[in-house]
Amino acid sequence: MPRYFPIDAGVSFDCSQSDLLAIKWGTKGLSADFILPGVESRTLRVHFKGATIVRLLDEMPLSTEQQSTKNEGLVPRHFAYRVEGSTFADAQSEVWKEIHRPVCHYEFITGWGCMDVVSGTEPTFEVVDVRGRTSA
Repeated sequence: MPRYFPIDAGVSFDCSQSDLLAIKWGTKGLSADFILPGVESRTLRVHFKGATIVRLLDEMPLSTEQQSTKNEGLVPRHFAYRVEGSTFADAQSEVWKEIHRPVCHYEFITGWGCMDVVSGTEPTFEVVDVRGRTSA
């Protein structure tokens, strides 16, 4: 059974009104920018350093896997989670997970989709303006 553990992204917003704006994946890791509802000039950037495995779902439901039990720990309109016991994380290469251990599965939920990340590093969060400068 998947168990969800909410993560504080440092800013409160209704994730059902958010969406993924951009994703950049390169040698410095993964960065993804999400809409901050009601704030036109800023986005929430999620960043992982190092190797990641990423899955993007462009529509709900949260998962394409068949789960025989209820998802435990989901909070209405919450954006970021660490997930234990997911089919997605379990299906990834055991060799990759051993090389990058300890790895965790993270999930970021919006009203229009979901981003799953398996990584050996925790995400960092930063509010940035549309032009890419860090917000004060």
